[in-house]
Amino acid sequence: MFRRRTALPVSAAAALLAAAPLLTACGTDAHPGAAAVVDGQRITVAQLQSRVQDVRSAQEKSPQAAQLVENTGRLGPATLNGMIFDRVLERNAKDAGVTVSRSDVQKWRAAAERSAGGAERLKQMWLQQAIAPGEIDAVVRNQLLLDGVAKHIGADRGQPQGQQQLATELARTSRKMGIDVNPRYGKWDDGQVILGQTKEPWVKNVSGAAEQQQT
Repeated sequence: MFRRRTALPVSAAAALLAAAPLLTACGTDAHPGAAAVVDGQRITVAQLQSRVQDVRSAQEKSPQAAQLVENTGRLGPATLNGMIFDRVLERNAKDAGVTVSRSDVQKWRAAAERSAGGAERLKQMWLQQAIAPGEIDAVVRNQLLLDGVAKHIGADRGQPQGQQQLATELARTSRKMGIDVNPRYGKWDDGQVILGQTKEPWVKNVSGAAEQQQT
């Protein structure tokens, strides 16, 4: 059985990504070559650039390439935001004993593909949110981890109060992880669990196609 979930419209997702300078290879003086340090582990500029290039390469193959690139101009900071959040969520889920199997991911994705009108259509819709095809399973897994953490703390993600409970829980984890971001990409906000000017709530970072999730 599937339950509908509030989704982030493509237009709202695009608003995350206003124009910004391209990535450079420099890190901070304290962490040369690092885009960020999370819980003592580096996210290197090279890793960030690779993720950005994956998105750009996929966008360039799309018939809407020019529009996709224009709407995701601030791709570097937005991508780094996601990479940091992945680690915070992973740590929180581990501490809560929440796990997601490959089968869980496949079932969720299959439902999203049916809702979108096919696998290729789903890929294009996610690409509008700067998610490369190869990253879809990871994003799906995050949604399921968020559901699991929410269930663990008794929060309903479909309600504002539940969203706030989940944000508070993740903020607690974020503060423990000593997140240090290269200033060229912005400053990490532990309270909001978000990077700098990336304004859209991470808890709604799910495409319009994927409005259904397995319960």
